[in-house]
Amino acid sequence: MKKEYLSGVRQWARQELEICTQFWLKNGIDKVNGGVYTCLDREGKLYSTDKSVWMQGRCAWIFSYLCHVYGVKEEWLSAAESCLEFMERYCINREAGDRMYFTVTADGKPLRQRRYCFSEAFYCIANAEYYGVTGKKEHLERAQKAYRIIYDLNHGEKDPTGLGAKTIPETRSGRALADPMIFLNTTAILRRVDSENAELYDKYSAECVDDIFRYHHKPELKCTLETVGVNGEFMGDISAGRVVNPGHDIECAWFLMEEANRKGDKELHKKAEEIFRFAFDGGWDKEYGGLLYFRDCLGNPPEAYEHDMKLWWPHNETVIASLMAYRDTGDEYYFECFKKAFDYCIEFFSDRKYGEWYGYLRRDGKPTEPACKGSTFKGPFHLPRMLIMADKIIESIIE
Repeated sequence: MKKEYLSGVRQWARQELEICTQFWLKNGIDKVNGGVYTCLDREGKLYSTDKSVWMQGRCAWIFSYLCHVYGVKEEWLSAAESCLEFMERYCINREAGDRMYFTVTADGKPLRQRRYCFSEAFYCIANAEYYGVTGKKEHLERAQKAYRIIYDLNHGEKDPTGLGAKTIPETRSGRALADPMIFLNTTAILRRVDSENAELYDKYSAECVDDIFRYHHKPELKCTLETVGVNGEFMGDISAGRVVNPGHDIECAWFLMEEANRKGDKELHKKAEEIFRFAFDGGWDKEYGGLLYFRDCLGNPPEAYEHDMKLWWPHNETVIASLMAYRDTGDEYYFECFKKAFDYCIEFFSDRKYGEWYGYLRRDGKPTEPACKGSTFKGPFHLPRMLIMADKIIESIIE
């Protein structure tokens, strides 16, 4: 019975992936300037022409990854190439150490630069994945250069843009969970396509894992914190120091499970499972279902207005992590977590009429109005990645 159920889920995932990719190829790809638009309404109509640099990299990665998993299709490769070329031409601040912009206009004029180096991370994985598919060496070299920029910035190198820390360092400094977890995933992709430098990637992966557990994971609080002091101190007297993002923690958990599986490290896998359990058990909305966006680890009112909304991507990450944990352990707890998340996604996120998924739901599961399918932060990334991984994980469970 379970095998039949999972076979049905796998078939659905493949169908949904086709709908999702066609939605973005039809509505998002800019045939005039290159790159991808992601501010799309429910039907796929454009409501803002500004372009997210994160999404240029994420789109280039996902379409390259589709080619890696299922074989090269010209429409996929062309979409990846359009975004890669757009980033190379318009999204790099050549006068500031090749740091990348955060947003640009439709035709590539710079709009905003941020201190964070996630534009560089998505540029890095996009070029790396494309190199893995095509063998074009210049793309590996671009990925390696961006990778070094990220590492240096995460380890105290002065930012050539001149943007300082988020807070005045003399008053308060800290660590963000996003830095080691995203770098861990970036490293995994580079290792897969660039085995010659595996020793370096193994070293940096180990550093990321150590940072996550040394500083952010707090078993005594039953959570993994977004922000901590420089030495991992719990900053319980301020709101920012108590923030838990369940979706982020769950995404982090499957990054760690992948690393544990690569190394054959059962202890690390169990620690990753603990991150998942704390996040799911603490973040699942017991009244309406779905995963809450933020919570305060001490039960205080979260500062973010959107704390009780339901966003698409934490649910995508929950499907991946719960399936992966079930595959690796056979523990029924993870299968039940998967079913809860999957059923919620089918009922509330998936749009049967126009395709793709709503990005933002209210706590009760109704889409924000007017509903949207894309924004500066939502594009073809979390959803298609989940659908691809669900397909392949279920395949390994069944076979």
